[in-house]
Amino acid sequence: MANLWRKYILWFAQEHVDFRISEFESIVKMFGLQFRRLTEQTLKPFWLVEFPNEETAMKYASRSIALRAMFELYAHSRKLPEFHERLRSHVDTNQSELAEYFRPDTSFKITVETYNKHFSQREKIDKIETMDYLPIEGSVDLKNPQVEWWYIEFWGLDPTAVPEQPDDILFGRLLATGQRHLIKELSLKQRKFIGNTSMDAQLSLLMANQAMVREGDLVFDPFVGTGSLLVSAAKWGGYVLGADIDYMMVHARCRPSRITQKVREKDESIRANLLQYGCADRYMDVVVADFSNPLWHSRISFDSIITDPPYGIREATEKVETKRSPKDIARTDEMVHYPSTSHYSLQSLYGDLLEFAARHLKLGGRLVCWLPFHREDYDPKMLPRHQNLQLVANSEQPLTGNTSRRLLTYEKGSEYSTQNLATTGSIQVPTPSEDFRERYFNSALESRKERRMRKAEQRQQGLLEMELRGKLPIDGRSQKCELNKARFTGLA
Repeated sequence: MANLWRKYILWFAQEHVDFRISEFESIVKMFGLQFRRLTEQTLKPFWLVEFPNEETAMKYASRSIALRAMFELYAHSRKLPEFHERLRSHVDTNQSELAEYFRPDTSFKITVETYNKHFSQREKIDKIETMDYLPIEGSVDLKNPQVEWWYIEFWGLDPTAVPEQPDDILFGRLLATGQRHLIKELSLKQRKFIGNTSMDAQLSLLMANQAMVREGDLVFDPFVGTGSLLVSAAKWGGYVLGADIDYMMVHARCRPSRITQKVREKDESIRANLLQYGCADRYMDVVVADFSNPLWHSRISFDSIITDPPYGIREATEKVETKRSPKDIARTDEMVHYPSTSHYSLQSLYGDLLEFAARHLKLGGRLVCWLPFHREDYDPKMLPRHQNLQLVANSEQPLTGNTSRRLLTYEKGSEYSTQNLATTGSIQVPTPSEDFRERYFNSALESRKERRMRKAEQRQQGLLEMELRGKLPIDGRSQKCELNKARFTGLA
């Protein structure tokens, strides 16, 4: 049975590299795929992987966002003479199986791809001509070939230290492409309703893959915002539900985030986003709710929870707080009540999030969430933990300055029990996140006021230097005001 396994080349996009292996492992587990990874260095854009059959390989490619393309491997070597010998041997050994690709009525194309090394067009043609022993009889079709072969040379990852010889030389038949077309299809640039913190399409799709969203799953986002994560989950077939404390955001009445847009359109909504991408039938609802005061019945369970909690930077971390005042005595049921809010610390937020996931996730369900932190503070021991949840993936995305965030994936491994509520250490939440917002704004080398003053001094110094060189500084604003005055005076 082992002899039936085939080798494939997985060509990954060199973007969000830290998420690559987490997505791969999530997809193969979701579909129950068997595989053998032959490439140990996961930072390489080209992996060699064995699958039992082509159907298994195609199933993986049908979900991967990190994957550019997948090829059936014909030959691989680190030395050119050995490569040609192996390629010739593979073609001769599998002649009957490969005959359909070399027929006279089968058009073809050979693509030369290099990484970390540039080849001219002449050099690419020379590479193709060295493989003249291939029994190709069909005609060349560069636009729509029936068969496409790829010759690949990998010249290391460091552009400042390119080796004299390629690290890997590979040749294979193009089998499938990944799902990266969805990144453009779900792009925020064309989306109906977006906000300041809308998650970009690529990361949203990666999160949905790591949550192992399947057709018919129930997916929940407790900090839904503009619903970017719901769009990706619905695109993979999940039925989506969301909640957020921000009434204006949920009802699309907040300030527009697009520069060219002054007011929100009447038909903007989270549901409109799903309707835009043909997923309106998978939209269940979004509700205005305070996550610190759970409203969900204990019988409700979700297949996955995907969320990006607020960090207190672009969106406030708030929760509803009950405040007693003498006016409450005179309040009637008919009077409108606007609840007070208070600060919702990140430590409390993540503690509530893990507790909620432990209660409401199905066994084997996943929680996928972001955790912000300062890089000098990071220690694996600081990650939030819960006795019913197992941390299965941890990927980093650098942000501005000295900050980063980590995409944490938890899987529910045991049933939740109220008897364990009082157990010491049932929830462990990191303390460095408590002052994340304060340190984010105050850890810079200079404050905002100091930066404004420094730039004002630089402008003033520039004006003085212009006068010394005999150039007259032009005040564009004053000049424009004078022109407008003259225009209106003329009209009068």
